[in-house]
Amino acid sequence: MSDTPIRDAATLVVIKDRDTNPSILMGQRGENAAFMPRKFVFPGGAVDPVDATVPVAGALSEVCAERLAMQSAMLPAALAAAAIRELFEETGLVLGSRETWEGAPKGWRGYAATGHIPSFEGLEFIFRAVTPKGRPRRFDARFFLVDASRLSSDPDDFSRAEDELSHLQWIPLSQARKFDLPFITECVLAEVAANLDRKGPPVSVPFFRNNDEANTIARLGGQSPLEAYFNTSSRDRS
Repeated sequence: MSDTPIRDAATLVVIKDRDTNPSILMGQRGENAAFMPRKFVFPGGAVDPVDATVPVAGALSEVCAERLAMQSAMLPAALAAAAIRELFEETGLVLGSRETWEGAPKGWRGYAATGHIPSFEGLEFIFRAVTPKGRPRRFDARFFLVDASRLSSDPDDFSRAEDELSHLQWIPLSQARKFDLPFITECVLAEVAANLDRKGPPVSVPFFRNNDEANTIARLGGQSPLEAYFNTSSRDRS
């Protein structure tokens, strides 16, 4: 039997109060979800073909666009647009620029009805990960980071969210270890924490192929990535 095919996917990590008490937007997947049931995750999902066709405002930074293009045949714009669409579908939050949009394709009509087109301003490509073999669904996911100040909607208004994620909330980064997180989510959060003081794209983008999770844990001394980060002294992290 052949392994589950891998789908291109995009995820958006939204950070609030980055310079004071950084918090990350997350929600809980349903108990019966086929992929990562009951886990707290960032909004994200598979890329749709129409994501490459939508109008956009602004542009990805040159370095982020180049990194995305180097790592995949998938258009960087399609990946970034998919992340914004998934954010809207799963949280109801709008990342975009106010502009009338006629004739939006299926999957984007609810977003277009808000009077915005997606904006790439401030998006940073920070992580890539492939779901390991043996899972019912597999994704080649690219993770983007954006500041909540870029949102065009109230960051606490989730009233337009669909029902894929529950318990939507801003989780303080320092408290994230208390939640039931997938391993890869912990890796991404540790990467975000390590780059809080950096403005703009990271120096490099980790690519976790998910075939060496045991070795990764071993290198961390049996700790989760977040535990390893927060248990390291400020002096050691500098």
